[in-house]
Amino acid sequence: MSDCVTSTRIHALGIAAFTMRDIDERGMRAVMQDAIAIVSRGTGGFHVSLDLDLLDPDEAPGVGTPVRGGVTVREAHLAMELLHDAGTMRAMDVVEVNPILDRHNRTAELAVDLVASAFGRRIL
Repeated sequence: MSDCVTSTRIHALGIAAFTMRDIDERGMRAVMQDAIAIVSRGTGGFHVSLDLDLLDPDEAPGVGTPVRGGVTVREAHLAMELLHDAGTMRAMDVVEVNPILDRHNRTAELAVDLVASAFGRRIL
């Protein structure tokens, strides 16, 4: 299925979606604030599925579908920190860590660091 068809269906269903272009043009903070506002509207909280494929493979080599041009580690930490700051995250899972493709456990350790940021740890 082409990206255009998928995008059209997503919008036709009324699903909010943000692209890398949105992040590039508006910044991670603005995109995350919009996303958190959408998922918090009329709910008691939200679940986060952290798919490590969002990261650039230079940062996280051990993912299932590495695609150049993903977010940086700093952008990912900011996203997780903003989720924590919202105070309404109720659950989280992490997917797409592939230890066979990882180098020196780099991606798995990054996953742990990102989860820690989502639960309140700050990077100094």
